[in-house]
Amino acid sequence: MELFNVYPLVNITPVKALGAKLWDDQGQEYLDFYGGHAVISIGHSHPHYVQRLTEQLQNIGFYSNSVQIPIQTQLAHKLGQVSGYEDYALFLCNSGAEANENALKLASFHTGKTRVVAFKGAFHGRTSGAVAATDNPKIVAPFNAGHAISFLEYDLAAVETTLQGGDVCAVIIEPIQGVGGIIMPSDDFLQGLAALCQQYGVILIADEVQSGYGRSGKFFAHQHAGIRPDIISVAKGMGNGFPIGGILIAPELKASYGLLGTTFGGNHLACAAALAVLEVIEQENLLAHAAETGDYLRTQLLAHAGAEEIRGRGLMVGIKYDFPIKDVRDMLLSEHHIFVGNASDPTILRLLPPLNISQVEVDRFLQALYALTEKSVEIIQQASALD
Repeated sequence: MELFNVYPLVNITPVKALGAKLWDDQGQEYLDFYGGHAVISIGHSHPHYVQRLTEQLQNIGFYSNSVQIPIQTQLAHKLGQVSGYEDYALFLCNSGAEANENALKLASFHTGKTRVVAFKGAFHGRTSGAVAATDNPKIVAPFNAGHAISFLEYDLAAVETTLQGGDVCAVIIEPIQGVGGIIMPSDDFLQGLAALCQQYGVILIADEVQSGYGRSGKFFAHQHAGIRPDIISVAKGMGNGFPIGGILIAPELKASYGLLGTTFGGNHLACAAALAVLEVIEQENLLAHAAETGDYLRTQLLAHAGAEEIRGRGLMVGIKYDFPIKDVRDMLLSEHHIFVGNASDPTILRLLPPLNISQVEVDRFLQALYALTEKSVEIIQQASALD
């Protein structure tokens, strides 16, 4: 049997990782400025994380949600404390797509309505409802296309017109779009959106799958706007590589037996991983570190990167050039051994390093980027002169 070939693969085989570094099977060291799509929040193979998982595995790794699992309660209490949402409830699942799927389902159960408002450029996952609310027709199968979704710009008047139709159960929004290219709705827009949802009895879902867990310099990116969504979806950085996701649910939304469910969600190992992440975030003061290091990174980029625009907050950064960045991204990897990401906009370079990245490592990335972008600009200018 062969693998179902849906991923274009880089010809690199990592076999070891520590902090913000990877090593391949040839012994080559790499700097990780992408964290496997923002998953690596506290650094690869963090000692506390490894210890937590090892100790848990030596006791019990899994049993289903038909028994008492006290570590789930420990995780819920710790997440509430660190995030500032102690009065919310936690439902655990396995991924960001599942988190958003359950958020949409819960909103529909609660309101009895079907339509979802999402935004242009959105990415919410690949399960049935989540992918329907993703603004990429290429990954929406006909089977998924029957959901009632309205894709809007960041325009409060358009949102209100849609909500006035009376059939909307939820508005789902990324406080910072990741795949879309580090696009940020303004704080004023988020505040107005929250007010409209409250006015029209619509559930507001903040998709913090990529932007959460300290990535923006606050625990959640929507906290920069001072709003409190009804449901918050989390995943990626939550487990530092161990598959886990969840939704934080406001007290007004009530649980009942069988309303939501999962076999693997909230298993012992996943909860141990998630607790380790929260403990390291607290112990190493990573929210402040992400904010400070992100400010330094963006300041340096604004001054020296020769870019059209520097986007983002904390360590969720987009660099927009006036040319496609594929060659720069590829040369960062092949010549300088640095992993970075791209976005749906081909002119955006996307940075999602571990939250504990050092300034020395940031400077190493910056020097490599400056050298490559100078080279790219020269090539483009030479090509233009020949036209």
